[in-house]
Order: sequence, then C-alpha cells, then structure tokens
Amino acid sequence: MWESIRPLLEAADRDPTRFTGVSTLGVDEHVLHHVWAKPPHLGGRGPKELTGMVDLTRDSRGNVHARLLDLVPGRSGKAYADWLKARGTAFTSGVEIATLDPFHGYKNAIDDELEDAVAVLDAFLPRKREVPPVVKLATKVVDDVRRRVQTDIHAYRGRRDDPLFRIRNILRAGQEKLTERQQQRLTTAWQADERHIAVEVAWQCSQQIRSVYHQPTNTAGRAIAEKILDTFHTCPIPEVARLGRTLRQWREAFLGYFDTHGANNGGTEAVNGLIELHRRVARGFRNLDNYRLRMLLIAGGLKL
Repeated sequence: MWESIRPLLEAADRDPTRFTGVSTLGVDEHVLHHVWAKPPHLGGRGPKELTGMVDLTRDSRGNVHARLLDLVPGRSGKAYADWLKARGTAFTSGVEIATLDPFHGYKNAIDDELEDAVAVLDAFLPRKREVPPVVKLATKVVDDVRRRVQTDIHAYRGRRDDPLFRIRNILRAGQEKLTERQQQRLTTAWQADERHIAVEVAWQCSQQIRSVYHQPTNTAGRAIAEKILDTFHTCPIPEVARLGRTLRQWREAFLGYFDTHGANNGGTEAVNGLIELHRRVARGFRNLDNYRLRMLLIAGGLKL
C-alpha cells in the first residue's frame, strides 16, 4: 500500500505552489525519538530532533488553519536558515511575521533570511492552561530565588515545615487564581522572616510579566512590557536582573506580540501535537523520508 502512495506524495511534495501565500511562518523543534542520535546504517534511528516549519497565515476572517510545510533534520539555526534559503526570495520576501520560541538559533536564521519579517516571541495561551515561554522563565526565576534564600537561611533547600517550601506550588500560580486562603499563606510566609522579601519581590516581578498577556488591549500590554524591559535588569536581586537582561536581548521579539495583534506559535504547537499523536499510534518510524511524507500528508494538507 505504501509503495503505491509514496510516489503520489513525492509528486505533491515537489509542487512549489504549496509554499505560495505564506505570510506568517512558525518554527519549532520536534523530537523524532528519545534515544541518542545514530545513523541508520549503524542500526540507529537517524536524527533525534527535527525542525518543523508551519504556515500560520490568517484567512480573510482572521482564522489560522495551521499547515505543516516541512520537517528537516536537526534543531539549529543552520537547519532553519538552509531551509529558508532553499525556498528562495519569492517565498522569504512574502513572510511578514515569524513566530518562534526563545531559541537564538532560530532567531539568527530569521534575522539573516527574513530581514523584513517581524519576529514574535511565542505567547501561546491555549485556553489559558499553558503559559508563554517568557512566563515560564519568570516562574523559574521565582523558584531559583526561593531555593537560594532557603539555602542561605537554613543551609538546605527546604523541608516540609519551612515557610517558603510550603508555598512553593502557590508561587507558580497566577495571582488572579489564588484563593483567599492561598493569599493568606503567602502573606504569612513573607512575614516569617525579613529575608523572604527577595522571594516576594521575585514573585511580584513574575506576576507583572504574566499580566502583560492578560490586558484588555495590546497597547496596555505593550506599556507593561516596556516598563519590564526598562527596569528588571537593574533589580538588586541577581536572578531577576539576569531575566531582565535576557528579555532585553529579545526586546523586539517580545514586543512583537503586541505589534502583530497577538501573533503566536499556537498553530505550530498544534501541528507538533498532531504529528506526535500519529507517531505514537504507529509506534515509531525508522525511515526519516517516509516519516516526513506521512506527516506532510497528515498535517500538511498534501493533495494526492
């Protein structure tokens, strides 16, 4: 059966018109398998990670119908840049928005090959059950500060009855979701030791970052984001200052979300999930070329 279908898929794959009209392009890594890379001729499964490109162009109604464009070996800026070069200027000149996760390799490829496109740091919020990558970074900063303060005070990272250890899960939640009891537990922890103020400040900073994606307008969100970019790097708490410097490196891509009416990498994540689902159903693939063609059929809309 596959030998009959493969020539049709290969012909559809070669059709250049499937790259026509792409104005918003998403990119993300994709894990092909979870073992160390080894070439197939040595009994391995080939590359461990792939880079996936997805068409996120909105239709006339403003809806996104995400479509897989390609999967290439490797997770690197070179893999992405080489793919963009192969598409030619007719394709790259039409891309106006390029979404990505905070990975400098992909950002460098966008800067080199998509000079006229607006890079957008992902702010994917599927039903608000996921958090944007920037918020994940801020949450990690709170964890890092909490652990450091606990170690400084107790000479260990934390035990069950320690005030900061007891609120470790509350610190990862959004302030708007906290119950009165949880808010009281935070207050109790802050007041338990004056040295806990560093954790309190880090938590407030993380909540400020979270708030940029929950404003009623893009203008309001951008105003808070600009304030964060202008102040965090001067914070006396080293972990927060480091986060501020990181965000300043991503300034344009961070603010790009508010300049593109909320462009995000959600469609890319959805396509990646669809690919992973079919990979699990098939219980793995060993031939990369067949894998790529099958996923283009499933998620790329190839017409036989």
